[in-house]
Amino acid sequence: MSIAKRKTKLPVIAGAIAAAAAQPARADWDLLNMPVGVSELSREIYGMHMIMLWICVIIAVLTFGAMIVAMIRFRKSRGAVSDLKMLHNARLEAAWTVIPTLILIGMAIPSVEKLIKIEDTSGSALTIKVTGYQWQWHYEYLGSGVSFFSRLARTSDLARQKGSGIDPGTVDNYLLDVDHPLVVPTGTKIRILLTANDVIHAWWVPDFGMKRDAIPGFINEMWISVDEDKPGTYRGQCAELCGADHGFMPIVVVAKPKAEFDAWLEQQKAGAAAVALAATE
Repeated sequence: MSIAKRKTKLPVIAGAIAAAAAQPARADWDLLNMPVGVSELSREIYGMHMIMLWICVIIAVLTFGAMIVAMIRFRKSRGAVSDLKMLHNARLEAAWTVIPTLILIGMAIPSVEKLIKIEDTSGSALTIKVTGYQWQWHYEYLGSGVSFFSRLARTSDLARQKGSGIDPGTVDNYLLDVDHPLVVPTGTKIRILLTANDVIHAWWVPDFGMKRDAIPGFINEMWISVDEDKPGTYRGQCAELCGADHGFMPIVVVAKPKAEFDAWLEQQKAGAAAVALAATE
């Protein structure tokens, strides 16, 4: 290829790269990266994740950069001759042993602190027992008498059926909506007890920064919280392959301000009491 043709093509290639980079749909960082979340714990997990990510990026750039420079500058075709002394350099060997060790220690200390905090359920103001079934969730607000099943919303369930004739694109939150969402108060530490009735499931809501397996015969626990200024609806899914309909087992959590949650819970208690009374008559 002539120099003139090469010079003509370079601006075209550069323009194509710039145009591709300008497309927001090409690489939305918010979709590629883990979410910051809506709680103190999820933000701390995100911050730890980003520290680890950039440490790994810097190490990768330095390591592969040194390899590329060495391969280009000290290749045999340029007359490079190997230096046998470099194979047994005590200072270099000490450096590439001590430096990675210090880096690992520096990463481990804050990681252990976060792991301890993740497992600390003390001080919880509310405990909810979550039981996984194929393919639904059962929520029980311990000590209140309130419990219910949460299944895939009927609109999504109909649209997923083969031959239904329903366009899934017309269904709001397709496969991510339920008939009875879990309702929680904001600004409250909530202890979650997880188990399963049949096979292994996993309860996962990305905005809470937490995922925990629900295993038959075992009780796992974790805790979640939602910032007081972040009421809203948060969606997740079963994150463990639990059978043929695994993909139709969503999780929906509605976070309400404390006063609204208390009113909702009292309403649910009254409904549960009425059902119990009717069953005894």
